Amino acid sequence: MILSERTLFIDAEAIVIDKPAGLPVDAPRRGGDSIAARIDELKCGFKRPPTAMHRLDTDTSGCLLFARSPKARAAFQKAFETRVVEKHYLAVIAAEIGEEAGAIDIPLAKHSTAEAGWKMMSDPHGLEATTRWRRIAVRDGSTLVEFLPLTGRTHQIRAHAREAFGRGIVGDRVYGVPGGPMLLHASRLVVPRESKATIDVTAPLPDYFAEWKNAA
Repeated sequence: MILSERTLFIDAEAIVIDKPAGLPVDAPRRGGDSIAARIDELKCGFKRPPTAMHRLDTDTSGCLLFARSPKARAAFQKAFETRVVEKHYLAVIAAEIGEEAGAIDIPLAKHSTAEAGWKMMSDPHGLEATTRWRRIAVRDGSTLVEFLPLTGRTHQIRAHAREAFGRGIVGDRVYGVPGGPMLLHASRLVVPRESKATIDVTAPLPDYFAEWKNAA
């Protein structure tokens, strides 16, 4: 698989790819494959490689934006900082959710233990974290939910899903229910631009979402 074959959008300023699950954005400390190691696959005719503008967890698939020039990088960075970028995610929660929609407003902070390592947890002194959500479908004790994070904290959706619903995302070994692939996908990315048309792209659900693909 060549990364450029997973392109969802490309022009002189930006590339958006559908990142496969299992491939980290940054080079892992222990070594191994990553988008950073294969960034030349996304030059697509340009001399300089593009720059990733945000991060997706290793096991999260979906829309990932790259800037193709320093000018574009500055513009996209401003868009993220002013929170005009919309990042939509689809996830399967290991619980039946009765409400149709809501907002999760739970500050998060990194907590570490010698046995389990670190993870993000609810902490009144933590960083502000807000996630809007809406229920898409309920089936066999699980729920397909669309998440729209308004802040960009590490593991925000994964931690918020656990805190808000009592059960986390299916396949999430840290915050949810282990077993099989993690069912969290960056499904849509909307990036307003000052001098060009808004980037608005959708990445289809991977095959391992199985019957949930029809519900989405």
